[in-house]
Amino acid sequence: MSSPHDPAPGSTSPGTTEWITTPVTAGLLRGVLDLEQTELGVLPHRLPARARAQFPDGQLAMAEAQPSGVRVVFRTRATVVELDTLRTKMAYRGAPPRPDGVYDLLVDGRPAGQTEATGGNVLLVDMATGATEAQAGPVGTIRFAGLPDRLKDVEIWLPWNEITQLITLRTDAPVEDVPESGRTVWLHHGSSISHGSDAASPTTTWPALAASLGGVELINLGLSGNALLDPFTARALRDTPADLISVKIGINLVNRDLMRLRAFTPAVHGFLDTVREGHPTAPLLVVSPILCPIHEDTPGPSAPDLSNIGEGKLRFVAAGDPAERSAGKLTLNVVRDELARIVKQRAADDPNLHYLDGRDLYGDTDFAELPLPDQLHPDAATHLRIGERFAALAFGSGGPLSDRV
Repeated sequence: MSSPHDPAPGSTSPGTTEWITTPVTAGLLRGVLDLEQTELGVLPHRLPARARAQFPDGQLAMAEAQPSGVRVVFRTRATVVELDTLRTKMAYRGAPPRPDGVYDLLVDGRPAGQTEATGGNVLLVDMATGATEAQAGPVGTIRFAGLPDRLKDVEIWLPWNEITQLITLRTDAPVEDVPESGRTVWLHHGSSISHGSDAASPTTTWPALAASLGGVELINLGLSGNALLDPFTARALRDTPADLISVKIGINLVNRDLMRLRAFTPAVHGFLDTVREGHPTAPLLVVSPILCPIHEDTPGPSAPDLSNIGEGKLRFVAAGDPAERSAGKLTLNVVRDELARIVKQRAADDPNLHYLDGRDLYGDTDFAELPLPDQLHPDAATHLRIGERFAALAFGSGGPLSDRV
């Protein structure tokens, strides 16, 4: 699958290196549901094309194409690895530049380096109006050197927060596919918190950390702003091979003020029904929202507070009226109560269905110690705490997802 070739333009390595170039194909990727051929290379997707076509929304398109949990995996003796990528980075008008996305390197499953890409496109967002402006940029190259000179399994975890086209893989030794590990596959769906929110790196988002601690293979369908009980997402979960499944439901339904209780209950049942069509007996864990004080008893929508955006500080406030709960508006406490009731009802006929209160992952005591910086999203330290707790509660002895780990 590889052939020697001279260093590609933009390579930072000595010209005397005898490079082997390898096109990035599905066999080298984990955590993707679809792979789109582009003019330059391939673009990983976390929703299939059929789902993307049913709701061609810009925010959803950005979220599902940001490769949270996606990694390039191969076996090699190479001591130097380069990967040409074209990223699309988010920026907010009037705010300082956001940090660059991080690439994590694992060698035989252990952390072995980090780096960032250069160049790339920028999607400039005006938070006040929602308008976006695309700014084109050049291809960049990431590079890892000094790898051990032995046959090893290499994983390059892509940034969870940057759309990333993969163009060319270069190594100084041949590359081969890594056979499927046979490890238990955990399929997870959730909101921006599951997507990565403000985690430090792709392997330290809470799902990635929980998967590592639990010894499972992650497919992360956390979709920022889009955990909305969409039927096409349920079908994607249904059709994706997996041993263990979890769905984290609630915060986006509240902070986008999407539906009332009358619609919420049958939508949850329908979502779970669809997942069960493809996974009739797999352990299925429903997770309610972590603590988010602004929406515990106040409905959405969430509204951005832009007063300190020039300092790079974005906060959110709850714009709903607590009195509207009587008309069926959702709050996090309403959602948790209804999810617990639904799971208890269904579990009478579905013994492999389980419920986890999200406040067991992050609750009042945690908020006092590690508050949500923008009132909605956990920071890097909180991702680590949530990941450790989920691994213990879900994958640990007697946990709802422990049977097949």
